[in-house]
Amino acid sequence: MPLPRKGRPVGPTGPVVGRALHLLDAFTEQRPALNLSEIARRADIPLATAHRLLQELCAWGALERDENGVYRIGLRLWELGSLAPRGQGLRERALPFLEDLSQITHENVQLAIREGTELVFIERIAGSGAVGVLTRVGGRFALTVTGVGLVLLAHAPAEVQDDVLTRPINRRTSKTVTDPDQLRHLLADVRTNGFAISDRQVSLDTLSVAAPILDSHGQVVAAVSLVVLYGSASPHALAPLVRTSARAISRALNAPL
Repeated sequence: MPLPRKGRPVGPTGPVVGRALHLLDAFTEQRPALNLSEIARRADIPLATAHRLLQELCAWGALERDENGVYRIGLRLWELGSLAPRGQGLRERALPFLEDLSQITHENVQLAIREGTELVFIERIAGSGAVGVLTRVGGRFALTVTGVGLVLLAHAPAEVQDDVLTRPINRRTSKTVTDPDQLRHLLADVRTNGFAISDRQVSLDTLSVAAPILDSHGQVVAAVSLVVLYGSASPHALAPLVRTSARAISRALNAPL
């Protein structure tokens, strides 16, 4: 199940901009293509109103409509999203080091930032022959199950940690840690060791190792990870590689290392 996104417009009768955003919010990773009636129903907006707003969104380029009347997200939104300063500048500076890590290991390399109580992946490089992963660029994920999420949560403000750990935690596999006290111990280990290990918490065939990236103020602003097939490598052997990449990216961000 996808996580609920923050800031959704409430109700179908708000301002025009709010209703237009509500229509866009009907699209998800699981449902990237929808027809008029599906969008109207998911957005809880009258059919005629939805049709008018969809026409305007298509004219602007936020949506595209094919010959069968199916709507998809348009490239104009992608163009705007790529301008987001937190993701764009970080990604550009990190990319050479992510590519180096990918070439050395031939595994999946991921870069993520925290957005509220979730994480957002801003880059992913798939290694040749690497294990399949459930993440995508622009995708959101829980902070409690992935390596990058554990790093970001470990260094998040106390109120964010409390918010995350007092909510029900979705169990994705039999290895998913859902006990708040156990998670707090994991987060303390991340801060002490300088890296996180997510052992089969997302899927039973994957393991990830992640490390924090610092900005010029010494604050953790992102995390980088390797995702490998479970059993193919020791996580403690991967940790130095991931930490080296994280430090290199941090230096590129003028972190006081």
